[in-house]
Amino acid sequence: MVALTGIKEINGPLLALDGVTGVGYDEMVRLDLTDGSRRLGRVAQLDGERCVIQVFEGTSGLSLANVSVSFMGRPMELSLSPELLGRTFSGSGAPLDGLGPLYGNSKANINGLPINPVSRVYPRNYIHTGISSIDALMTLIRGQKLPIFSGSGMSHNKIAAQIVRQANISGDSPQSPLGEGGGDENFAVVFAAIGVKNDVAEYFRKSFADAGVTERTVLFLNLSNDPIVERILTPRFALTAAEYLAFERNMHVLVIMTDITAYCEALREFSSAKGEIPGRKGYPGYLYSDLASLYERAGMIKGRGGSVTQIPILTMPNDDITHPIPDLTGYITEGQIVLDRSLDQKGIYPPISVLPSLSRLMKDSIGEGYTRGDHAGVSNQLFAAYAYVQDTRSLASVIGAEDLTATDQLYLKFGDAFEQQFLAQPFNANREMEETLDLGWKLLSMLPKEELTRVDNELIEQYYKPE
Repeated sequence: MVALTGIKEINGPLLALDGVTGVGYDEMVRLDLTDGSRRLGRVAQLDGERCVIQVFEGTSGLSLANVSVSFMGRPMELSLSPELLGRTFSGSGAPLDGLGPLYGNSKANINGLPINPVSRVYPRNYIHTGISSIDALMTLIRGQKLPIFSGSGMSHNKIAAQIVRQANISGDSPQSPLGEGGGDENFAVVFAAIGVKNDVAEYFRKSFADAGVTERTVLFLNLSNDPIVERILTPRFALTAAEYLAFERNMHVLVIMTDITAYCEALREFSSAKGEIPGRKGYPGYLYSDLASLYERAGMIKGRGGSVTQIPILTMPNDDITHPIPDLTGYITEGQIVLDRSLDQKGIYPPISVLPSLSRLMKDSIGEGYTRGDHAGVSNQLFAAYAYVQDTRSLASVIGAEDLTATDQLYLKFGDAFEQQFLAQPFNANREMEETLDLGWKLLSMLPKEELTRVDNELIEQYYKPE
């Protein structure tokens, strides 16, 4: 361990030392103050012999002369043990549940290790969520990364809690969701709260308890009054725990991270303090690769029985889907679930905006042998019909609904029924896939048979039942 004194500069959460050699990027640092207190940090930047250190607890109370800096010769690590389950940690990995430190058999670098693409397994099995709009139209696949694009004040947390309560992560039987005592207990939930308020963290705690999964949950909590620097660490701790449970303990792990926007804001502030050249809207130019370093830690690996499924939640500033955070996220992840404020204001829950939402992996994971043979046709036809509804509503707002053709008026009725019966469902309603697809056919049967151009005639003969 190398100990140095003589700090040259303090700027926000950063401090700089000159004349530093033999240290590495992301190396852990211990700061010993003259009053006997101690803080932790890590090497954030190396420029020749100049070293910039990121202080986790902040630099308040530090001066250029009252600190001794010791380089610990290792990156930041998380202790690994089956006893991770049921524990609650801070955003920097410190225990918050009063049970003391976690003593593991090994430790892992929280930055993770690259996965050889050749060793990845293509995700196939779908996760039954019990939410019709997700199961039918943007099916969640085990090992997928499927973010929720939301806005301030919308019900994204409620949707995530419902998925945890109802989802069949283990994939053995859609009739035994994990939150209702399913027979297979080979699952876990890892929750990362990034800069959230206390009431949000408490809501998820209560939701996990009500779902009966508290003992199979690992919580990492960085609250809004915690150091901003911790927000950069929180998702990495969570994903390290998830990878251990999935690839060492062969568990199917669902990772929920909220709010990715708070993470990116912390990254922007940190980048600005380092004096880096900003990119779009002040975010660092490496925002894409930094987000990819988180999202790409989802998936399955050959020879390992577990999986990591990610549901990152981000609130779009001003509901702008072209903002850099959702924009870059959409390039990395395998689809997105977009929430619509107008549906939310109508009282429709979950307020999922169908047309901009998609799951890029569902095409190979639905149909005969996975869900039902008509799934792809129903999904495509519902998308097409609802897209036409939007055009028809726009036309009706100009010329009036009474001047529309009889078929267009049927589409308007279909659109209202689709939103009120298919999209909308109670929080405690857990619809089976058969029920969801049958409901889709019931709605499509409101339209003339000749309008169903996205479904095979054999399926129309079998399922089309006009009233």
